[in-house]
Amino acid sequence: MFFAGIEVRGWTSIRKVKDGETTDDLFGFLTCSPNAEVEEIHPKAMPVILRTQQEWETWMSAPWGIAMKLQRPIASGSLRIRA
Repeated sequence: MFFAGIEVRGWTSIRKVKDGETTDDLFGFLTCSPNAEVEEIHPKAMPVILRTQQEWETWMSAPWGIAMKLQRPIASGSLRIRA
């Protein structure tokens, strides 16, 4: 299982005025509306979870018009909450 995300290494910008220009490695993950299990804990969003090799390959290599269709919650009942 993987979260769909984007990584950018060596991004130069001013993130905080007091720090001035810095070069940083950045990472963000794609979110979607929550499924039933996640909504109990976080009602706004959940990470996009890629579960199959085909989904991973699509995310990594397909044009955005195809890859963006992966931005959906996994089916309710697919996750179990553990204490």
